[in-house]
Amino acid sequence: MSDTAASDLTPTRDCARSTAWPLVAICAGYFMVILDTTVVNVALPALSRGLHTSTTGLQWVVDGYSLAFAALLLSGGAFSDRRGAKAVFCTGLGVFTLCSALAGTATSTAMLIAARAAQGTGAALAVPASLSLLQATYADQRARRRAFGIWGGVAGIAAGAGPVLGGALVSATGWRSVFFVNIPVGIAGLLLTARVVPSVARRPHGADPAGQAAACVALSGLTLALIEAGSGGWTSPSVLGGLVAFLAAGGAFLLVEHRTARPLLPLEMFASRQFSAATTVGLLLNLGFYGELFVITLYFQQHLGLSPLLAGVALLPQMAMAVVGSTASGLVMAHSGPRLPMLAGLLLGAAGLFGLTAPGAQGPYAVLVVPFLAVGLGMSFTMPAATAAAMEAAPTERAGLASGTLNAARQVGGVLGVALLGTIVAQQRHFLAGLHLDMAIAGAAFLLGAILSLWSI
Repeated sequence: MSDTAASDLTPTRDCARSTAWPLVAICAGYFMVILDTTVVNVALPALSRGLHTSTTGLQWVVDGYSLAFAALLLSGGAFSDRRGAKAVFCTGLGVFTLCSALAGTATSTAMLIAARAAQGTGAALAVPASLSLLQATYADQRARRRAFGIWGGVAGIAAGAGPVLGGALVSATGWRSVFFVNIPVGIAGLLLTARVVPSVARRPHGADPAGQAAACVALSGLTLALIEAGSGGWTSPSVLGGLVAFLAAGGAFLLVEHRTARPLLPLEMFASRQFSAATTVGLLLNLGFYGELFVITLYFQQHLGLSPLLAGVALLPQMAMAVVGSTASGLVMAHSGPRLPMLAGLLLGAAGLFGLTAPGAQGPYAVLVVPFLAVGLGMSFTMPAATAAAMEAAPTERAGLASGTLNAARQVGGVLGVALLGTIVAQQRHFLAGLHLDMAIAGAAFLLGAILSLWSI
């Protein structure tokens, strides 16, 4: 590559620092991706009625997106480094926007699950590229930490807006509108990115199709086992087959990554204790939070009989705190580093999740408000700090891979949370017994994350 070409692919640092527009453009696409992880939840009962979908089908509607997202994030990160973060980011946004339209026009559960998986593919391209663009655009460490904090704050805003926006859309125009709402946001994000986001130098990475295939099979097998256990029991052929596929493919993945010259996931990255801990915290955090959100949404609508809009409003304290916590985390982290907000957020979130084991069959809503506030604030206070901890521990030349690894861990956590906690509540004779057990498991995941943060960050 010539010097002129190389300079064209290098961001103009002074220009990037002098304007917020690159950050706005990057966050617009990220907002849409995260919105789709929560906006669908309050639409599930209406969707179930419209497409005659079972609880297992609803789990696949949620996890079909997260599964593809998680399984392809590592490849998305490597592809971002190899082909250029800006081009891959725009490709991901385009795929996501197109498949949102396909999801909104689905006429069967199978078609919807397929469209959701395709959405996840677009998200897997866009998210690692977004972090690579931020890392390259903001060279100063404090500026980068603030950018990561805002990026995390956008995630909180999107997650917080999801249930309320979804409830309002479903109540007004039906469940299909929760997918159509992505289209104008996606188009705006594409146009703005093309105009204001600087390109980033490409970094060579080899392809690793065997590693990617093994990772997909392993994660799909585990998800299949956890979801199908709710309807077929833990000894059903589909569950046992899924577990066997997970173990075999997981072992094959580790073997391939150890032996190949250019692995999808360089295992030496985990020699950094901070990187390993931050990615594990991301997994545990999403396992607890998205598992809790799935079960609580069912509690409000199927157990208490609330409408989609009222269910979204009932979740507002938790989701509003997600906005506050993400913003505050960036400010605190810029001065103290990531360890303090991670510890504080995980402990606070654990306390809130354990508090959600209290509601009885006819318990007042007021009992849930304080735990909701704690869960939302704790989750959002932790995630931007965990992101910064992981990215700062990774070599600059592997920014895309590091971002893909971190976000893959987060999405795997979300997949496992919905699958495991959804299956547990489906297997219980009494819904509240399953709810209480699920919240205890989610709280334990947050506590384990706090222990890892204390030891490693």
